Amino acid sequence: MSSRAEILAAVRTALKDAPAVPDIPRHYRLDGEADAQQRIEVLVDRLEDYKAGVTVVAEADVPPTIEGLLAGAASYVVPAGIDPAWLAWEADTTRIRYDGGTHGVRSVTELDATDAVVTGSAVTVAESGTIILDGSPDQGRRAISLVPDHHICVVHSRDITAILPEAFRRLDGTRPLTMISGPSATSDIELERVEGVHGPRRLDVIIVR
Repeated sequence: MSSRAEILAAVRTALKDAPAVPDIPRHYRLDGEADAQQRIEVLVDRLEDYKAGVTVVAEADVPPTIEGLLAGAASYVVPAGIDPAWLAWEADTTRIRYDGGTHGVRSVTELDATDAVVTGSAVTVAESGTIILDGSPDQGRRAISLVPDHHICVVHSRDITAILPEAFRRLDGTRPLTMISGPSATSDIELERVEGVHGPRRLDVIIVR
């Protein structure tokens, strides 16, 4: 008998007399009651509490808002499927680094050398202030939202849910989900807050009415 077969046999023996798994009660809330405006207000409150920058704008104001947030950035990366209208203002196209492709940003080293990243988002949970990316074309692969020090994320109000169960119903669980609740921050044993350890040090969220 191989080691693998021996281990699996031991597991089967241990589980032979195990009790049946009981039904799991699912009496938690499945839907929130907040309307669209209330969801935006709650989300803004949570994000600001997490020390994220938040701007609520009309669709037409997304490009100039991104332009202002990128002032001073020598370069920034964007996913291949980003809305081109968001960057129509950019006169110096050498600042733009597209993710992937033959001539795009591919390595972590290249990403680390860029100042910022601009992405869309899949769905956002107001109650917890959590933005979820799923790797869609306007969001790109997970690395581009984690390595650059500044993440600018566009959230459409239609994609804001009140609570998490609502958000999960909109998502495909087989996709690479990244959940973002404010800028990256952690604390050591002395409760000293350190930012930028596991992701961007700065997060700016543009909420589109």
